[in-house]
Order: sequence, then C-alpha cells, then structure tokens
Amino acid sequence: MGEYSKALEFYEKDLEITKKALPPAHPDLATSYNNIGGVYNSIGEYSKALEFYEKDLEIAKKALPPTHPDLANSYSCIGEVYINMGEYSKALEYYKKSHKIYEISLPPTHPDLAGSYLNFGACYEKMGNYTAALKTLKNAYRIQEKIFQKGNLAFATTFSWYGRAYRDLKEYSKALSYFEKCLKILEIALPEKHPNLAITYSNIGDVHRLMGDYEKAVAFHQKALNIQENVKCDPLDCATTYMDLGEIFREMNEYSTALTYYQKGLKICEEKLAKNHPDLAVIYHNMSKLYFSTQKYSMAKKYVQQAVEIGQEKLSSTHPHLVEYRETFEKTRKKQ
Repeated sequence: MGEYSKALEFYEKDLEITKKALPPAHPDLATSYNNIGGVYNSIGEYSKALEFYEKDLEIAKKALPPTHPDLANSYSCIGEVYINMGEYSKALEYYKKSHKIYEISLPPTHPDLAGSYLNFGACYEKMGNYTAALKTLKNAYRIQEKIFQKGNLAFATTFSWYGRAYRDLKEYSKALSYFEKCLKILEIALPEKHPNLAITYSNIGDVHRLMGDYEKAVAFHQKALNIQENVKCDPLDCATTYMDLGEIFREMNEYSTALTYYQKGLKICEEKLAKNHPDLAVIYHNMSKLYFSTQKYSMAKKYVQQAVEIGQEKLSSTHPHLVEYRETFEKTRKKQ
C-alpha cells in the first residue's frame, strides 16, 4: 500500500501543476485524472476511481477526435471499474464503446485490440456466458500469437482467463492445463513473491479442489497465502484464497476450520465491496452450504436468501450462479 500512496501523492501533485499550467480541456489534464483513477482502482477505492476516470473521459471527449485510441482507453478504464464493482452490464457497455474505436483506429494486430478482446472475455465470464468468453479469448490469443514472443506476460493473462472459463464449464483438466501454462510464464517473468503468482496458485488450488485432490489444493492455497499475508496485495485476492480454503475444509467435513476461513474472507469482502456485489453472493451461498451441512437450517436459509437477493438484482435470470442459489434456497426451505 505504501507504493500506492506514494504514487497517489506524486500524481496529485502532478495534477495541481497541470491544472495551473494548462487549459481545462487539455489532453494532458485527462491523463493526470486517468493516472489517479488507476491508483484508486488498484487499491479497491472504486467510487473514487470512477470519479477520476469520468473526469478523464469528459476532457477526452472534448479534446480528442471521436476515433482516437486514448478515448477508447478512457472508456475501457471505466469498464474495468464497473467489472470490479460487479456492474457487469455497465462494464460491457463501456467495453463495446472502447472496442468500436479500437477497431476503427488500430491495425488488426495491435496489442490494445487483443487487450480489448480480453476485457470482453473477462466480462462475459463474470456474466456467466462462458462460451462467449472463450470466443473472445480466442480472438485475443490469435492477435497475441502474431505479435508477441512465446513466454510474453500478455499470454499469462489470456491463459488465466481461459482457465477460469474452463473451470466454470467444469472442464477441470483443461482449466488446470491453462493455469499451469500461466504459472510457467509468471515464474520466469516475475519475482517469487509477486501478487499475481499468488492469484495463480490460488486458481490452481481451486481446480485441484474441484477434482477432489484436497491435499494438493491446500498446498497451493498455502503457497498463495505465504505471499498474500506477507506482501502488499489486493485484500480481495487474499479473501478469495480464504474462501477457497473454506470450501476445501467444508467438503472435507471439517466445518469449524471451514467457518474460520469463510469468516476471514467475508470480513474483507464486506469491508471492501458494496452490499450488493455479486462476489458477496458467492460467499453467502458458501456459508449457507456450510450451515446446511451442520443442520443449522435457519442460518443456511438466512445466508442463501441474501445470495438470491443479490443475484436477482445483479445477475441475469439464467446466470449459473443464480440458478444454483435458487436450488440451494429450495433445498433449505424444504428442511424447515
């Protein structure tokens, strides 16, 4: 966090100087707002990030031609914040605006165009449209293959999203293969305590859990926590690892250990996320399954009800998560 506060301090000073030196609709002023928005986005201060990104966009619209790539970048940044806020339809809307400009203004093998397809992939994955996610990821990968050397970090991001999509589709061996490809690149390209390594360890651990190999799953999650608990990471990534460990111990019928991990994850997420964020629904659903297993049906119903309410507000009616929440709700209701 120290590095981020230094960056924020630097960018805020830069903004003050730029405001005094330049007219209010100068593109450099837009860049200053964008830089500050980026820092807030990185530390999970999404409403502040949105505020600065919108100032950036406002200037960019006035100062730049309608097909300028910097304008596309402004739309893309806002899309990313909406993804982080769990507002997936809004994110998609901004990503589409961004992509339209990139298609007009950039050559077909430009890395920003590949990045734009990746954004779609991430958005569709979150929206539960896994086949659409895979389709756009393939578009990103085709471009990356033409412009990057084997082992480039850009491939790691693409492989990671492939892994997530295949995990969602319950194709676990494919998911594991992609997460391992991602890890191979990261281990060469990044320092051994880098937060992105921790995310990948956690993803690999989760696939091992889904394949029933709890020993390997715990080992990978511990590797993730060794980084996340000792290095400045996004606390939400750490929360994901706690929740995944909770799932492992729940499936192993070690309920008190599972509850400890769930509560650690929930505490972080309730502090960092809006009350109706879809990621909170996932946690509430997991808690419900735990209480159901221990025959505490009123607690199970309470948590799954919260999951269903968030899902109905934030997800499409056919989203696999919402379908699952409703099934759990019915199962719990019948027990009372």
